[in-house]
Amino acid sequence: MKPISFVFLGLSITSSWGNGHATTYRGLLRRLAQRGHGVLFLERDLSFYAENRDLPSPPYGRTELYRGLDDLRARFGGAVRDADLVVVGSYVPDGAEVGAWVTETARGKTAFYDIDTPVTLKQIERGGAGYLSPALIPRYDLYLSFTGGPTLERLERRHGAKRARPLYCAVDPDEYFPERAPPRWDLGYLGTYSADRQPTLDRLLVAPARRWGRGRFVVAGPQYPADMGWPTNVERTDHVPPGAHRGFYGAQRFTLNVTRRDMIEAGYSPSVRLFEAAACGVPVISDDWPGLDELFEPGKEILVARSPEEVLHLIRELPERERIAIGQRARERVLARHTAAHRAEALERYTRELLDEQDAPERRSARGAGDDDVDVGSRPGEEVRET
Repeated sequence: MKPISFVFLGLSITSSWGNGHATTYRGLLRRLAQRGHGVLFLERDLSFYAENRDLPSPPYGRTELYRGLDDLRARFGGAVRDADLVVVGSYVPDGAEVGAWVTETARGKTAFYDIDTPVTLKQIERGGAGYLSPALIPRYDLYLSFTGGPTLERLERRHGAKRARPLYCAVDPDEYFPERAPPRWDLGYLGTYSADRQPTLDRLLVAPARRWGRGRFVVAGPQYPADMGWPTNVERTDHVPPGAHRGFYGAQRFTLNVTRRDMIEAGYSPSVRLFEAAACGVPVISDDWPGLDELFEPGKEILVARSPEEVLHLIRELPERERIAIGQRARERVLARHTAAHRAEALERYTRELLDEQDAPERRSARGAGDDDVDVGSRPGEEVRET
């Protein structure tokens, strides 16, 4: 098949500091490039990410930085105009203006990639997000969503999305796989501080740590307030770069998945950390939310906890053989359905569907009006046989 030319405008691919977007884009673009497609990623040159770039030059496709809207239009207008699909991501600086320009400029198809769908919709219902306006949603040909389930229908019926499709986060199995190492921690968590996640983190990790003084715990991620008052048996680190994720997960007996409030309400919103840990064969203890049981089988591939007591029971009482088996079954599920290659295949399929629809009127026009149901190689009344 003919390769597809993609242009992405995303929050960041060069820096994973304080965001989950970079690792998502890295895996997706790497697999698209491996499938033979042309890939250009455009990133706003922000000082915050410039100071924390852990992959300044991704070795797949092409990545370019731009200084602002004028620079974007001047240097990359041709690429946007000529691409088969232009994808604008959530939280892109001045994203609403970028999206308006993209949908006016592109001759191919356009898509919005929402890595924060429930948060976005809350903002849209209050009047709009800085990166997406209510009027802009119907202008995109495709709405790609980190959230599946009923939210997809809501996007189409209530917000006018032409076509809403799931494109969940994923994991790159070349980067995330089991490492054999002596465990340093009984339970760990990796995630940027979020005020609406913190009560769950307190309940499912901090409280168990206070109750089990001999246990070993770790919380990694930036932006936590300095006055958090962690128990002495909770180790803290500000940032774990993607290259060290595998070792970080592998040093935990269990890892914790905590979901933001808006994601819980919407359901069907798995975190990338959930897939990463599972791919490393580490058993995951998660809070509960709609759709979780469609991704992993509770009790067999994932463990669900609602209280400190349940967490302590799992990390202290679960037999070691079962602990290892749960991690292995979760890894098998991820490899079967939730890798970056699966997401690249899905995006390719969505894009070809759009391009086929775009080409169909041109093919009908070429055949001539009224000839839609007649094979051009046959005469009226003559049976058309397939060969």
